[in-house]
Amino acid sequence: MAFVAATFVRLCGYLQDPRLVANFQRLCGVEGTFSEKEETTTRLKGDPPKQPDQDREEYPRQRNPPRDPETKMEEREDQEDHRTRDVGNGSAGEPGGDGGGGDGDAARAKPLRRNSLTGDAGHEFIVRNRLLFYLFTFGTELGNEMFFIAFFPFLFWNVDALVGRRLIVVWAWNLFLGQSTKDLVRWSRPASPPVVKVEVFYNSEYSMPSTHAMTGTAIPFSLFLLSCGRWEYSFSFGLSVALAWSLLVCVSRVYMGMHSVLEVITGFLYSLLILAVLQPMLDAIDGFYATHPLAPLAIVLSHVGMGLLAFSLDSWSTSRGDTAQALGTGVGTALGTHVNHRLGLLTDPPLSALPLAVPAAGLGLVGRSLARFVLGVAVLLVCRMVMKAVTIPGLCRVFGIPAGDVRSARQHMRVELPYRYIVYSAVGFCCVSVVPFVFGMVNLA
Repeated sequence: MAFVAATFVRLCGYLQDPRLVANFQRLCGVEGTFSEKEETTTRLKGDPPKQPDQDREEYPRQRNPPRDPETKMEEREDQEDHRTRDVGNGSAGEPGGDGGGGDGDAARAKPLRRNSLTGDAGHEFIVRNRLLFYLFTFGTELGNEMFFIAFFPFLFWNVDALVGRRLIVVWAWNLFLGQSTKDLVRWSRPASPPVVKVEVFYNSEYSMPSTHAMTGTAIPFSLFLLSCGRWEYSFSFGLSVALAWSLLVCVSRVYMGMHSVLEVITGFLYSLLILAVLQPMLDAIDGFYATHPLAPLAIVLSHVGMGLLAFSLDSWSTSRGDTAQALGTGVGTALGTHVNHRLGLLTDPPLSALPLAVPAAGLGLVGRSLARFVLGVAVLLVCRMVMKAVTIPGLCRVFGIPAGDVRSARQHMRVELPYRYIVYSAVGFCCVSVVPFVFGMVNLA
């Protein structure tokens, strides 16, 4: 038993090693442009030189370690010198261009989005395989906010509202449990160097487990379980799509340098565990939201309570905002479900109509679906813009917090929690109740 435990610990240590991530990135054609000073500093902080016979030790990992301005300036100068040497040697071309030295596929790139907390834009890196770069960029977007903003409404308005409602429940619970677990475990992101930060937007969050891996597993598999038998399609096709979706998201997080292999595997397994518990309860939860007279009160109290619990675990980070956003969306969609049932809006097809046939994709269907999607998203964006413009200044005035710096103001729990809840509850409610009503007014229902 002791041998098994020791082997398991060694395996976890190996899977957590940032050098495993860096090796995978190099295999996929991603290379860093680290200065010698950065690499030396990382080793001095605890990483031993690479030796064939020496056991691997984990890089020390810090969450946004403070650096004085002089150190930052020296590092920036070293980086520029290092990059100049790279270009002079023909190892890579200018951003978006072809590299020299006989490698026509090499190009310099920077992370697509700044860090949401610090504003850091990240370092340049070299991409030698553009196909994998675009593939894994797409994969990581399958777990980002913008994808869900498009995916859930399209599912509600054009495919199956029942499946959409229940997926929101799965998504909210996965994010709540995943982000809360991050703040309890408090593991930082893989050390850089040696890892190349292809993405830096979430770099200020803790990393264990990977919530991208969790949502990227829970959503496709829950979608498969909810739609299989309800819609007419091949079981093997649905399972293959779910597996491919999950695998792409999970591997993309390692490629992006945001998670170790262990964190991704943990997120995958954690999500399956949550799904095993939650999936059999979705029918009862959806029925309660729709029909019970006390459902609105229970919905608000339960989701706000979960948010308060999550926000009390650690200092401000993007994970708290994401948690509140998911819970707020859950509140809005659940309340919208209750209102729809009371008013007889957006009713589900009767059981006698199941299984539903997949319609032929004609021009009329495609045009109608696109018209719904464009109009619906426009309504949601207007709702979000108006609610955001009203909520943040109003909350700052109520709590006496300066509203000039929005980023700083939103680091206060008293602003961030109600802001996320109010705005995204309104967006979720609009998506489920208001937009279908608008469709009826313009003959798109």
